[in-house]
Amino acid sequence: MTDAVDPPKARRPNTRLEEVARAAGVSKSTVSRVINGEPYVSLKAREAVHQAITRLGYSPNQAARTLAGSRANCIALVVSEQGSRVLADPFFAGVLRGVHAELAGKRVQLVLMMSKEGDEQDLVNYLCGGHVDGVLVISLHGQDPLPRTLADAGLPTVVGGRPLGAGGVPYVDSDNFNGAMEAARYLSSLGRRRVATIAGPRDMAVGMDRLSGWKRGMSQARLPVDLVAYGDFTPESGAAAMEELLGREPELDAVFVAADIMALGALQTLHAHGKRVPEDVAVVGFDDLMIASTAVPPLTTIRQDVEQLGRTMTWRLMAELAGEENLPPFLLLPTSMVKRTSA
Repeated sequence: MTDAVDPPKARRPNTRLEEVARAAGVSKSTVSRVINGEPYVSLKAREAVHQAITRLGYSPNQAARTLAGSRANCIALVVSEQGSRVLADPFFAGVLRGVHAELAGKRVQLVLMMSKEGDEQDLVNYLCGGHVDGVLVISLHGQDPLPRTLADAGLPTVVGGRPLGAGGVPYVDSDNFNGAMEAARYLSSLGRRRVATIAGPRDMAVGMDRLSGWKRGMSQARLPVDLVAYGDFTPESGAAAMEELLGREPELDAVFVAADIMALGALQTLHAHGKRVPEDVAVVGFDDLMIASTAVPPLTTIRQDVEQLGRTMTWRLMAELAGEENLPPFLLLPTSMVKRTSA
């Protein structure tokens, strides 16, 4: 007489890594090692994890494919913005170039996906449905649960930019704080005393970090930090924020804009008000996208290597997929100032 064995449940994409760990009586890290085919796992623990995956119907993502000895040879780049915004913004184009360059020669396909409100579960189901081996996520807003959800489902995930709501998920970012602090110091070194900033969105770490860096630089120069307006990384929002700042302080003599694309809008507003740049108002941007060198006047800016950001995110993800150990939990890329004629 043999013991009865529960039949495997239908695969459930929402089954979490913690559930598998509890069912197998092992830690999450042990489950991950089994899923990724790593060594240093006892035969007993390995068998327990396999049985738990079968019994719970763990989603056929990276886990099931690895256990079956196959991969999709495809990764996804998920951008948490509307498609029209992504296609028009040179920042995203730069990241995409970097991702593509890092994948060159690796015979790995790339799927570009835009996450929009209302389709979160469909997105998770697709990503965890065996179509991709790993995910890159950029432009997160607020406490977006997507990276944590994917990581908990056993799908290797790397975030571009410091995530606010995904503790423990690896990420790659530029040194936004020190870059913005350098911009504030530079403007104060020019003798500017009414220095404003057009900050990024309040629900994004990049906006918070650049604003904090500007405030730190201003405080070191003993200058006030009262002239703050916000944009959403579009030219239109930069123009509107500059209009707001001029309404509050017509005599402001400098502005740090947290993205080059917003700085284009700010320059348009300054020109419309008859303000000379840099004689009346010095302007410093952030990113050093191609549009910075063609602005009128050419834009002094804080350079982050956007393509390198894409390349490094992709390297980090591919290294995890290859089973490399002791990978860094996050990587911070340096920034530098590029001086042109706007400041």
